[in-house]
Amino acid sequence: MRRLALSAVALAFALPTLPAIAQNAPSTVSEKTGNKAAIMGEAEARHAADTTTAGLMALETSRIALKRAQNPKVKEFAQLEVAEQETIADVLKSMRDQSVPASGQVKAPSAEVVQTNLDAKGKAMAEKLQKAEAGAAFDRDYVQGQIEGHNQLLEIQETYLKTGKDRENLNVTKLMRGQIKEHLTLLQDMLKQLGRS
Repeated sequence: MRRLALSAVALAFALPTLPAIAQNAPSTVSEKTGNKAAIMGEAEARHAADTTTAGLMALETSRIALKRAQNPKVKEFAQLEVAEQETIADVLKSMRDQSVPASGQVKAPSAEVVQTNLDAKGKAMAEKLQKAEAGAAFDRDYVQGQIEGHNQLLEIQETYLKTGKDRENLNVTKLMRGQIKEHLTLLQDMLKQLGRS
C-alpha cells in the first residue's frame, strides 16, 4: 500500500497541471464575440468523456466501500481511490470548461451528480454493492469490480495514446496509464488475499 500512496501523491502533483495544459491548447477567436475559446480535439474530448464515465463508477463504488468494507487494505484502497477520482473529475471538468478557475481546489462531484451520470454498468455495480452484506463477500465484489473498472480505464488510456494528438495530454495519459497498472497489481494482490480469508 505504500507504493499506492506514493503513486497517488505523484499523480496528484501531475494532474493539477492539466488545466494549464488545456489553457495552452490550440485556440480560436470567435468572429461574433471576439472571445478566445479553447478547442479540444476529437480524440481528447473522447478520452476525457470515457475517462470520466469509467472514473465515476470507480468513485461511486469506492464511496460505498468506504462505508461497508471490512478489510483494512480494501478500505484504505477505497479511500485513496475516492481522493484520486475526485481530483481527476475536477481536472477533466476544468479542461472541458475554460470558465472554471484553475484554483487548485478540488470540488468533488456530489453523490447525486455521480449517480445521475453513471452509465448502466456503473449503476448495476453500485446497486450490487449497495445490496451486498458487509463482510468478505462485499470486499471481494468491490475489488473485482475495481479490477474490471481499472481494466476499462487502462483500455481508454491505451486507445488515446494511439489516437491522441496533444503532446501534453499524451504525457499525462502515460502517467495515468502507469498509475492504473499499479492499481491493477495492488487489486490483484488484494483479491488473492481476500480469497484466502
